[in-house]
Amino acid sequence: MSRSVTRTAAVLLALGALAYTAWVLEVLVRTGLDPVRTYVSELAAADQPLGGLFRATDLAAGALVLAGAVVGAWGTLTSTSRPTRDPWEAVGWVALAVFGAATVADSRLPLSCAPTVDPECAARETAGLVPATHTAHAVSSSFAMTGALVALVALTVAARRHGRRPALARTGPALVVLEFAATAWTLTAVAAFEAGKGTWSLGAGQRLQVLLVAVWLAVLAYSLAREKEEER
Repeated sequence: MSRSVTRTAAVLLALGALAYTAWVLEVLVRTGLDPVRTYVSELAAADQPLGGLFRATDLAAGALVLAGAVVGAWGTLTSTSRPTRDPWEAVGWVALAVFGAATVADSRLPLSCAPTVDPECAARETAGLVPATHTAHAVSSSFAMTGALVALVALTVAARRHGRRPALARTGPALVVLEFAATAWTLTAVAAFEAGKGTWSLGAGQRLQVLLVAVWLAVLAYSLAREKEEER
């Protein structure tokens, strides 16, 4: 990729990573939701006082990552350098674009209420009496996390295969392992909650999951910003 393309992608992804961690504001402001037990997406639920803020930051995060991925993919497709045309690289950028687009969709398909703290909401959800956005949100969230996981693996593999982006090549594998562990924790906790067996610290697992994605995005952004200088 040209220096201008890599810098543009780096800035967009760095801003996206920052917006994707907006949920940490719950440390500073009272949301009424327990971060250890509740879904991150419940912060953006339609009935939450700060729901509009968190929906806006989700929209910004998704749009910025989508734009960064498109710029990165375009740079890959137009590059004459064989390393940047590696299939792993192409798959990684496409997956990252899917993550960004699905995150945008997430922000437009909020939950109507917070099922982990509102028994009536949970009962309506179990009975199928909540708006269709609950199901749509679950689908878009699944696409988002699948895209993120594929991107983490593919772009990390590409960095290690060709000795480019040293920061990503060094830290990427550890972040990938931690991300899969956090995802397993989250999925197990969700299954337990849906089976009526408690939350199993669902909120903590999911917050770790999204935090690791944001950290990986920041590392990718840094690696892109340094790429041309390190190639000299």
